[in-house]
Amino acid sequence: MFDLKICFVGIGSIAKRHISNIKNYLADDFNCQIDAYRSSNSPLDEDIAKYISNEYHSYDEVPKDYDAVFITNPTKLHYETLKLFKDNSENFFIEKPIVYSDDLDKNFDEFNSKTCYVACPLRHGSVIQYLKENLDLNQVNGVRSICSTYLPEWHSDEDYRKSYSAKKELGGGVSIDLIHEWDYLTYLFGMPISVDAILDKVSSLEIDTEDIAIYIAKYEDMLLELHLDYFGRFPIRELMIFKEDETVIGDIYNNKIVFKNEDKIIDFNEQRNDYQVEELKYFFKLITEEIENINDIQNALNVMKLAGGEL
Repeated sequence: MFDLKICFVGIGSIAKRHISNIKNYLADDFNCQIDAYRSSNSPLDEDIAKYISNEYHSYDEVPKDYDAVFITNPTKLHYETLKLFKDNSENFFIEKPIVYSDDLDKNFDEFNSKTCYVACPLRHGSVIQYLKENLDLNQVNGVRSICSTYLPEWHSDEDYRKSYSAKKELGGGVSIDLIHEWDYLTYLFGMPISVDAILDKVSSLEIDTEDIAIYIAKYEDMLLELHLDYFGRFPIRELMIFKEDETVIGDIYNNKIVFKNEDKIIDFNEQRNDYQVEELKYFFKLITEEIENINDIQNALNVMKLAGGEL
């Protein structure tokens, strides 16, 4: 059993999920004191407030002895938050995307000695892990990946027009919002040699960000196609892997893998929260043991640039 002292900066929907998971699924191995630093003075929901030991609204009050700081506030604030809290811990969990696009070229050298992990939950899901561990990904001719969902249905109790996804000034836009796809694709296949991208706004959604992003990426021995959109009325999240002898579909939305020629299906019966829990287990293992950091700051910045159509 490890005793950990943690601070969350920002208590939005993803922070609430992490806090609930820490207390409900990791409590057997990690005894966590959870504090919160918030800009808002509004009371927290009771189901989350019961897990918070201390709540701070002034940085001067925040202790400097945390085992980990979770940066879960709006993307546009990530860089300045990292800088502000740099002396409060040696370990940081940074929600994706790592920073607002305007901060991509900022200097992160002072964090080289720290453990900074950037969220990449789909990597921890059964579909991606199976493909990574069981397929020969060096024998692939082509890949087609898609994530198509309807933005107004992401959070049915919220007005999508007021969400950060809908606002360019807050770092929204489908290319960055759905950076999960480039994250798991580079995890499986590495960085491409070159990439061409089209980012545009084509639907009637009331947003000022792009709602579609199309990419063609060149690898040494294959091509990769990626489609992202905010307007698909039938949710799809999958990748097709074309091999010499088989076409494999990794259906992330339905948590299964289909081998088309072999007519074989592997159903993992996994829910979204399962891989969210696995990611937290990984992060706590990262800061308590000596294991590889699979998504550090530099890698996350490279993936962000790729999502913007650059290398």
